[in-house]
Amino acid sequence: MTPRRIGASHEDGAKRSVRGDLVKVLLHRRTDRGMTLEPHASRCVRRGEVHELVTTDQPDTRPGSRVDRVGFLGFVELACAGVIDRGDDVWIDGLCIGTVVGFDACHFPNHYNILIGTGRLVTGSDLELCPELPVAFTQVPSTGH
Repeated sequence: MTPRRIGASHEDGAKRSVRGDLVKVLLHRRTDRGMTLEPHASRCVRRGEVHELVTTDQPDTRPGSRVDRVGFLGFVELACAGVIDRGDDVWIDGLCIGTVVGFDACHFPNHYNILIGTGRLVTGSDLELCPELPVAFTQVPSTGH
């Protein structure tokens, strides 16, 4: 799968990857979800938090955009605290799924929906996911200025 890349901001320095494990797989998709991308380019996360992973192939993923086309991957429990940024690559079991395009907080403080830009709309069943697979959010290396 070829991830859809968005412009990552490298105004800050290097950071560690945020890692965790898939705890629940989701199988459905929607074309009328109505999520709203938060204006924030990053979210601080804590060890032990659980957040939802959601894919979208929608082209307009600017902050404030309405996102209707979504595929649900599942929930991840974070093994370490850190910062997840718009533009980070998302890896599940060694496969790059796509790029973080933003966050929807409709369920916060229970959890964030972490929206992942993908070349095509995929769900947990499409990717044959199962609980305990490793998940990582990694900073895309800067290409310089």
